[in-house]
Amino acid sequence: MLPDWDASCVVSCPDLKLQDIAVRLECRLEGDGEIEIDRLAAIETAQAGELTFFANPRYAAALRSTRAAAVILAEDAEAAPCSMLRTDVPYLAFARAVELFADTVTVQSGVDRASWVASDVRLGEGVSVGPFVSIGSGTSVGPGTVIHSNVCIGPGVTIGADCVVHSQVAVRERVEIGDRVVLQNAAVIGSDGFGFARRPDGTHQKIPQTGDLVIEDDVEIGAHVSIDRPALGETRIKAGAKIDNLVQVGHGVKIGRNALLAAQVGIAGSTVIEDDVVLAGQVGVNGHVTIGKGTRATGQTGITNTLPAGSFVSGLPAINNRAWRKAASSFVLLPTLRKRIAALERRCAELERQYESVRNGRSTKGLEADDT
Repeated sequence: MLPDWDASCVVSCPDLKLQDIAVRLECRLEGDGEIEIDRLAAIETAQAGELTFFANPRYAAALRSTRAAAVILAEDAEAAPCSMLRTDVPYLAFARAVELFADTVTVQSGVDRASWVASDVRLGEGVSVGPFVSIGSGTSVGPGTVIHSNVCIGPGVTIGADCVVHSQVAVRERVEIGDRVVLQNAAVIGSDGFGFARRPDGTHQKIPQTGDLVIEDDVEIGAHVSIDRPALGETRIKAGAKIDNLVQVGHGVKIGRNALLAAQVGIAGSTVIEDDVVLAGQVGVNGHVTIGKGTRATGQTGITNTLPAGSFVSGLPAINNRAWRKAASSFVLLPTLRKRIAALERRCAELERQYESVRNGRSTKGLEADDT
């Protein structure tokens, strides 16, 4: 009998001296390395004993007035009125600092007695299954994976090592998930793609979605994301991709390595997103197109056609970002331009009337001369 599942919250990092933090974050220390740091804080609110970071020039005024004990910042950034940890990658150093100071949840391995696990399920060493979880027949879960409460995992699923599956996630049948994958709350993995054939009478015949879904290593899927399986072939999320909350990934989509999809992105079926693509919030992508490697699309862009590698696009339909910015700067002028055009039209009409009046007057004088 497996032991009951249990979780407890512990503080992962005690007070550290700034010089120790500098070593762990691979930063260059300027200032007092003996300062003890007990937590991280925002640059506007940080106080004594707290570490903050500066990576955005918009916060330059806050940097100059910060009361933090120390600040992480770029090598070429202006000096702060406190000790400094300088680095070429301040945002990455900040991410590591958050990890260093974060509270962590440790869980006891085993299956909670309130869960149901099919008799042929294979659980690796150290797997933790919380209460009210259902795991279907033929599924395997790799070592060190944590499955939180109220998760539903279908039959024939493969989940790799050291994954975290948060509450309310649904993983459908035959989905393959790699190592170190994080599924945030209420994600739906492997739902049916949207496929229907129209009948002669106008009703719709559902096309069975029998394809596969593969999520490779080191992928993170946000809350309430839906990733569909196709009728044929596979949907694939490649290694290192990160998908924000409320994203819809259609059937048969391929998402490349290290791609970033921000909240509310929608990708229609059979589209290919190549490696290192960044789609900002609410970007919409048409079906059956390819977005080339390294492409960036700003928020609410509508991508209707294939884009070459390295594109930087905005707007609907998507055009080059620089062209879109020039067009966007003209939008605010349209009311004024409309008034100016209306005034010019009135002036032109008045000039035309005056011209016709003068011309008619000359014609009349010519006729009078002929009569004499």
